[in-house]
Amino acid sequence: MVENNTKIAKVLPVLFGFFVMGFCDVVGITSAHVKEDLLGAYSPEFRDTLSNLIPVALFSMFLIFSVPTGMLMNKIGRKKTVILSNVITIVAMFIPLVEYTFLMSLVAFALLGIANTILQVSLNPLLTNVVPEEKMLTSSLTAGQFVKAISSFSAPFIAAFAASRFGNWQYIFPIYALITLASTLWLLLTPIAQAPT
Repeated sequence: MVENNTKIAKVLPVLFGFFVMGFCDVVGITSAHVKEDLLGAYSPEFRDTLSNLIPVALFSMFLIFSVPTGMLMNKIGRKKTVILSNVITIVAMFIPLVEYTFLMSLVAFALLGIANTILQVSLNPLLTNVVPEEKMLTSSLTAGQFVKAISSFSAPFIAAFAASRFGNWQYIFPIYALITLASTLWLLLTPIAQAPT
C-alpha cells in the first residue's frame, strides 16, 4: 500500500506536466485577439496573413528543436529537461504583458513552441521513470493525453475568466505562468531516479 502511494505521488506531478503541454493550443485564441488588437490598420487579407504567422512561429519550433532536445535530454536528464521547458514557458507567458506588440507576440509564441517541443520530447520518457511496468505505462500515457485534452479544452474558458475577472484576456498568460510554476515546483520536490541513457 505504501509502495503504491509512493508511485502515485511520483506519477501525479509528471501527469500534471501534460496540462502544461496543452498550453500551446491557446495560439488560436491569441491569433484572433492579436489580429483584432494590433493589426487593425492593415487590409483584411494582410491581417490574416500576419496573424497566421503566430501559429507558424509556434509550430515550426517542433521541426527545428526536436532532435537537439533529444541530445540535450541525454546529457542533462529527463527531469531537468522538463523543468527547463517549464522555465522557458514561464518566460514566454510574461512577454506579452511586458510588451504587447505583434513582434513580441511572435517572440513569445516562438519561445512557447520551443518549450512545448522540449516538453513533448522529454515528458513521455520521464513518465517511464516513474511507471516502469508496460501495462501501467500505456494507461498512464493515455491519462496524460486526457489531461492535455482538458488543458486544450479549458483555454477559451480561462481566457473568458481572465477577461471578465481582470478586464483583459491577456491575463490568461500570467495564469498559465502560475500554473507552470506550480508544476515546476511540484516536480522539483518529487524525487525521481535518473534513468540510464
